[in-house]
Amino acid sequence: MHPDHLPEDCRPIGNLLSRIGDKWTILVMRVLEEGEPIRFKELHRAIGGISQRMLTVTLRNLERDGLVLRTVYPTIPPKVEYALSERGAGLQQAMMPLFLWTRENAHDIYQSQLAFDMAKENPVT
Repeated sequence: MHPDHLPEDCRPIGNLLSRIGDKWTILVMRVLEEGEPIRFKELHRAIGGISQRMLTVTLRNLERDGLVLRTVYPTIPPKVEYALSERGAGLQQAMMPLFLWTRENAHDIYQSQLAFDMAKENPVT
């Protein structure tokens, strides 16, 4: 069912699950779970392939949801650090079993995908 067709009270849940299930959100949270506050450039380097704009958008959404804390230090230039909030750490704990399952099953799922795709290309008649 498409999120636009969910009952009214399910839409906020669907929107939140969609956002926290986003690949960039998951990767940002994995880097932040190490505990130490981290600066934007360090975070950008730690996550391969993410653009600065996408990292900015992802961090802003996580901050808006109360999952990430953004601390600005009054220096010149301003120093900004990011860390998981208590809520974000709780979400990270809840996501850990899914992450571990994905890591343990990724190879077998990839093999299933290859077999499926090959069967579609060469159907048995």
